[in-house]
Amino acid sequence: MTTHDEYVSVRYLVDDVQAATDFYTTHLGFTLHSSAAPAFADVIRGRLRLLLSGPASSGARATPKEASVAGGNRIHLTFDDLDAEIARLRGAGVSFLSEVVSGPGGRQILLADPAGNLIELFQPASPARSAGQP
Repeated sequence: MTTHDEYVSVRYLVDDVQAATDFYTTHLGFTLHSSAAPAFADVIRGRLRLLLSGPASSGARATPKEASVAGGNRIHLTFDDLDAEIARLRGAGVSFLSEVVSGPGGRQILLADPAGNLIELFQPASPARSAGQP
């Protein structure tokens, strides 16, 4: 049996737990761990446990109103082939909030879940490129 301490957990406050669950499981490779929709569900991808808390959940009720908006925090999902992932998601009708941005560490693009929480899709630079070699 898996214990929760094996996971790194992040809580996102969402307007619609089922829409968020569907988004993460359909588009981003998460699997449903448990559901108490419409109040709460949690989905898992690798060691990341994403807690999706709806308005009726204890997590949302404990959050001050001024802090309950989607913000600049985001989960960071790594892919070996960012271009293929972008094409797959666009083919599924997912919209992006940015174009691909490149830097010394790699390439990234942002999208949002149905509640507006940010998700970064990231492809690390190859070791030769990140070391400044062509």
